[in-house]
Amino acid sequence: MLVNVSYNNPELTRKIDDLLGKPFTLKERWALKGIGSPKLFITGSSIEIQNLLLLDNNRNSCNIELRPKGIILRFRSLLETYGLIIPYYKLTLYKGDLGVYTVHVDNHFVRVQADTKAIQKFFVKLLGYKADQIPEAPPSMEDL
Repeated sequence: MLVNVSYNNPELTRKIDDLLGKPFTLKERWALKGIGSPKLFITGSSIEIQNLLLLDNNRNSCNIELRPKGIILRFRSLLETYGLIIPYYKLTLYKGDLGVYTVHVDNHFVRVQADTKAIQKFFVKLLGYKADQIPEAPPSMEDL
């Protein structure tokens, strides 16, 4: 879900909180050693996101915020902030060439440059947290 998160909209905030969970508390942020990514430079994206990024002449960058049940990928265009709301069950993360990660959800994707150790460490943390949030598998036929 791609939304404009520039303005305080209680209904939109409620929808995001219902889908991804409330933001982590300060104690949980300390335990996770941070929930935000470093600045990520965008090298490619889907058509809808690319059309938004073409509106200004700034270098395209984004950041990722971890939530209990998903992530928010935020980027700016023409003084507006947009968020790509991604629950963990829809999140697909690809590691492409050296130092390139692609975040996919439904019909949107964002390809980012991950050329520093801090960025790579964040993506390892994201994958680990996503794996922890997957519910247990239902019993198989052999178990019954």
